[in-house]
Amino acid sequence: MDIGFIGLGEMGAVMVVNLLKAGHTVRVWNRTPAKAQALADAGARVVASPAEAFGGDAVMSMLADDAALREVFDAALLAQAPRGLVHVNMATISVALAETLAREHAELGLHYVAAPVLGRPDVAAAAKLTIIAAGAAEAIDRVQPLFDAIGQKTWRIGALPQQANVMKLAANFMLAAAVEALGEAAALLGGHGVAMRDFLDVVTGGPFPGPVYAGYGGMIAEGRYEPAQFKARLGLKDVRLALEAADAVATPLPVASVLRDSLLDAVAHGDGECDFAVLGKVAARRAGRA
Repeated sequence: MDIGFIGLGEMGAVMVVNLLKAGHTVRVWNRTPAKAQALADAGARVVASPAEAFGGDAVMSMLADDAALREVFDAALLAQAPRGLVHVNMATISVALAETLAREHAELGLHYVAAPVLGRPDVAAAAKLTIIAAGAAEAIDRVQPLFDAIGQKTWRIGALPQQANVMKLAANFMLAAAVEALGEAAALLGGHGVAMRDFLDVVTGGPFPGPVYAGYGGMIAEGRYEPAQFKARLGLKDVRLALEAADAVATPLPVASVLRDSLLDAVAHGDGECDFAVLGKVAARRAGRA
């Protein structure tokens, strides 16, 4: 397929590499041009504007947040796009913006598919992402070869794009809650002279197996918060979006409010660029042990 790709952060860049490996032609654009140029050696075609990327068989986007997406995908860009084009937005954005984008695309005869992903950059590099896709079935069918090149499984959850974003926000909320619990458990254990690593050996070998508890728990045990695979400031953004989505349907999320404050604490102490696991440092600091 001939596609455009907009947004070449840590996730987007490795997705492009895997799309190229699968034989797709990829035109790339990024707000920081050097990041796009770095992919030229891998076979990507670097273009000078979003409009040059927004064409072909489909376009994929992986921008950081609502503001970045709105800055790039304005009315002028959508208006010049060829009718029938499929835009696959893989970013974690607000439910409200997802609804707006779906409407704006439909009004212009464009297909909009929301396809946020589960997985950190190392998972993306291995083409093992879990993809949550929502939109018109025929549009998802057209871009399924792209999903196959970057992910291990695509979950199709319906025709309303915003529902994919709700699912991604719920998943990230659960992830944040698990990391917060690990951090608080580490602070409790430390107060009684129990090694976090010993604790992890017990619980990950029994009731809490899997990469979340073993991976983030190990980082907390070692106090290893850099390099970040998922930055705390982005976790804060996602928790805020979850709270915003909950407000829209009058749904209390009391744990999410605690997570917001913990992540805000991390950012306020200069740790926003650290990994999500820095919640362990926040819990230790509150206990007077950091």
